Amino acid sequence: MPRTSAWPSTGALLTCGAVAGPLFLFVVAVQDYTREGFDPRRHLLSMLSLGDGGWVQVANFVVAGLLNVAFAAGLWRVLRPGRGGTWGPLLIGGYGAGLTGAGLFRTEPAFGYPAGAPPGLPEEYGPSYVLHGASFFVVLVSLVAACAVFARRFAAAGDRGWSLYCAAVGVALPVIYLLAGVLSDRGQDARPLSLLLRLLALVGWSWAATLAVRIRREVRVDGG
Repeated sequence: MPRTSAWPSTGALLTCGAVAGPLFLFVVAVQDYTREGFDPRRHLLSMLSLGDGGWVQVANFVVAGLLNVAFAAGLWRVLRPGRGGTWGPLLIGGYGAGLTGAGLFRTEPAFGYPAGAPPGLPEEYGPSYVLHGASFFVVLVSLVAACAVFARRFAAAGDRGWSLYCAAVGVALPVIYLLAGVLSDRGQDARPLSLLLRLLALVGWSWAATLAVRIRREVRVDGG
């Protein structure tokens, strides 16, 4: 992939992508073990948005989403024209928009969290729950498609290692998601759905952040 001159602010936009994933995962990890009554083994990551202190996870989703939208803007500047120069940024932007939506629309209380929630899944779902699920779907589809776009881009550039990495992540994400659905017992808790979805976030969010670092190193950003 050739080095490309870009506007000074482009470096900052790409850095947003490098920061977004690690920041999100760090904030989740801190909450997993400090939120009263919350058990990451049986409570879904999205449920951190509920109850006292839920605003922290709402902000975490929104900030991570906006940082990735900024990353997409940086990609738009440096990758176009060229292979993946249109769909790559658009799909990363979709990933960011999905994260933002997942923060703005909360899931339903369940599995005993927060206090007073039903012991299993709720009997009825509100519009916010539906939109939260739709936002997660946008995140997953956008990431899988972006992996395919960048796998082809790196293959065309002769970078076999990065092409295989992108392809592997693009396959792993839907496999993890399907396993989560197949193996989960949703009677009284979401195990192992909760842990598998955390693994999905770790793999997917880390890939996007690593991609940002890689593209940032490939690009000569004047003054940035």
